[in-house]
Parts: sequence; structure tokens; C-alpha cells
Amino acid sequence: MTSTTSHSPGTGSNGSPRGATRTGAALRWRVVDLVVLAVLAAAGGVIFWAWSNLIYPVITGASVAYPPAAGLMLGGWLVAGTLGGLIIRKPGAALLCELLAAIFEGVMGTHFGLTVVISGIVQGLGAELVFAAVRYRRAGLGVAAAAGALSGLFGSISECLLYYYEWPVAHQGVYVALATLSGAVIAGVAMWLLVRALRGTGVLSALASGR
Repeated sequence: MTSTTSHSPGTGSNGSPRGATRTGAALRWRVVDLVVLAVLAAAGGVIFWAWSNLIYPVITGASVAYPPAAGLMLGGWLVAGTLGGLIIRKPGAALLCELLAAIFEGVMGTHFGLTVVISGIVQGLGAELVFAAVRYRRAGLGVAAAAGALSGLFGSISECLLYYYEWPVAHQGVYVALATLSGAVIAGVAMWLLVRALRGTGVLSALASGR
């Protein structure tokens, strides 16, 4: 007498939900993901370095009359995290990409010193939390803008604690608000548009963002 094992339509051979199995497989890191992470982090490090050494002096000079206005440029230091999260779509991608880019920036040399590593962790965490909240399944414009905004919020608060602790609370509040907006626009919307353009060329076909 033979016995048969029946499965419900929504389960696999091991009895686990098929959707959960696919989701688990989709979230596993592959070699191609690690390679892309390294490339994005290196490119982000160059952007961070240029932002610190070429753009930052110009912006701070222009905002000397009202220093909190410099918060509008913070988004340039957040692009690696959101870009990593949007392209790779794996747990830890946004945090690792932002952190590694900050390390690259520190190695190339910046007047901020090793504090850029702290910034990389804090800013990357902000973006990572948004992608984690949608379980790395969604990467639309709203998610991108939210990731950039939260990264800017986290980053600006840490900067107020590290660099601008002598400012009046009102100045710090304006700086945080402008930095959050900057993150949403530069690191969020702009990076979403970039990923959309890259997807159209086919270069992301091996990644979840290209499918």
C-alpha cells in the first residue's frame, strides 16, 4: 500500500509557504551583489570626497550669513546608502554601502577625519530602516524619498551633536529640517531617477532592481 503526502496549493514540498521560500532566496546575498556593492561604495566614496573637499567649502562660504542653510547640501553625503538599497535590495545593502563609501572618503583624505565613519553608520542606518520596513520588496519613488529623508534626519542630528552643538536650538532645528529635505531630494528622488535610467540600459538585469 502506497501513501501519498498532500500539500496545500500554497505550500512547497517541505511544507513551508512558497512565497516565503522565494522571499528568503531573493534576500540572500550573491557574488554579483557583493561586486556591485564594492563598485557603488567606491563610487560613493569618490563623490563623498569631492563633496567634502570641493563642494562643501563653496556652500559653507555662501551660507556664512545663515549657517543652518548648509543643511541643504547634506544629501550629497547620503547618495551611496539609498543607491545601494535601491539597486541591490538586500538586507544591509544601504547601511554597508554608505559605511564603505564613508571609509573610502576617509582613506582618500577629508578634513572631517575619522568622524566620517560615524556619519556613514548613522546615515546608512537611516536609509536601511526604510528598506527594511518594506521588507526590501519595494523601491519606488516614495520609498526612495523616505530613505533619503530618514538618512538626512539621522545624519543631521548626529552632526548637530558632533559639530554644531554650540548653535542655538532654533538653528539646529532648521539645519535638521533642511538636511532632511536635502536627503529626500538628492539622495532619494535623484537616485531613484538614476536607477530608473540605468534599468532602461539593461545594466541592472542581473540584479533584483533590473527585473
